[in-house]
Amino acid sequence: MKTYLLLFLSVFTLAACSSDDDSNDSTDDMMPEKASYRGEFESKAHPTSGIADINEEHTLLNLTNFKSDSGPSLELYLATDENATNYITLGAIKGLDGNYEYDIPDNVDFSEYNHVIVWCVPFGVNFGQAVLEMN
Repeated sequence: MKTYLLLFLSVFTLAACSSDDDSNDSTDDMMPEKASYRGEFESKAHPTSGIADINEEHTLLNLTNFKSDSGPSLELYLATDENATNYITLGAIKGLDGNYEYDIPDNVDFSEYNHVIVWCVPFGVNFGQAVLEMN
């Protein structure tokens, strides 16, 4: 009987402390949530694999267990689609087998620039890509 009474009081207390009125909840407006993004590479024109992820501060792109074929003038792009219609270059590929880190420019909208692409500049070819999704 004591257990039921304690359970009832606990539930009653928790219910009394909650509020359905969200009008005073301004902390969400003041502190935007920092989301991280992640995607797994898939091959396009050449075998490409590994994981791409963005840190919570949105300042670094990390490639983990990354592998891709060699090619002339390969760059890493953040793009709006797999054809790199709109893109931000993160620079030349740092390596073709391993873990690598790239700086990300300020204020990138990852809901728009959600493709990480290994791009062959001279031939305009997508070697492989990772589509970033919010974690």
